[in-house]
Amino acid sequence: MVMFPDLELTMDDLNVDGGHTIYHWTLAGSNKGPGGTGKKLRISGYEEWTIGADGLIAQSLGHFDEEEFQRQLKIGIE
Repeated sequence: MVMFPDLELTMDDLNVDGGHTIYHWTLAGSNKGPGGTGKKLRISGYEEWTIGADGLIAQSLGHFDEEEFQRQLKIGIE
């Protein structure tokens, strides 16, 4: 969050199958934090959630294209 002070998180989709949930997201913001490039970034990914007996997220495993993230940090998006 420090790297992207104007970060916007958008929920793209949510799929629930029993105790397993897939949360699709898109992040957009500018890398204006300390030592930032100032470049704009927009990247999508998803989280695999395991829901515990208490109804809360017991485990979260995140996925996104790290190579694309690093590319956008260097050159930004339009």
